[in-house]
Amino acid sequence: MKKIIYLLSPPIINNKFYKDLDLTLKVNIVKYFQLRLKKTNISNLVKISKKIKKILKKYNVKFIINDNPLLAKKVDADGCHIGQKDMDYKTSRKILGKKKIIGITCHNSKKLALEAKNNGADYIAFGSFFKSSTKKSPFKANLTTLRWAKKKINMPIVAIGGINGSNFKKILLSGSNFIACSSFVWKNKKLKPFEAIKKFKI
Repeated sequence: MKKIIYLLSPPIINNKFYKDLDLTLKVNIVKYFQLRLKKTNISNLVKISKKIKKILKKYNVKFIINDNPLLAKKVDADGCHIGQKDMDYKTSRKILGKKKIIGITCHNSKKLALEAKNNGADYIAFGSFFKSSTKKSPFKANLTTLRWAKKKINMPIVAIGGINGSNFKKILLSGSNFIACSSFVWKNKKLKPFEAIKKFKI
């Protein structure tokens, strides 16, 4: 089975989450897991990261920290994802070193994607493709940009924003290597997380 999922954490992590994460990763479709908690202090983030790391290691899933290269270094994550308003790529790379993964948000911009590639990013992320309940974004991405990136930029592409079991195939067919998801897995009213993730099987 292809590992095509870039799974983002739910906005709040409780004790039940760890069991759900284990069951979800067992489906063997997740390549990356990003910890994205905006309102949690550093000591709690470190504790949560340690628990998550153990589970991810079991399933050979890469651990990415959102927005915070210093935290990524502190918990020895596999890498960090940075937005356009976060710490810049060069500073992040100095903190994390050459071997760690750094991904960059490029919204729907060819210019930002080319900059990320030239700087040496490990992957780029485009979005938002559909309406998302996780993150309200003023940026709308389209399939044309994905097709362009597939032809012109030889690097992994992650698509994000409102992607679910019904619309993900056209994203992959247009050139994205990975699909980022959160709400469809963690906030699905009809399916448990491990059932929801199975909808992405191809």
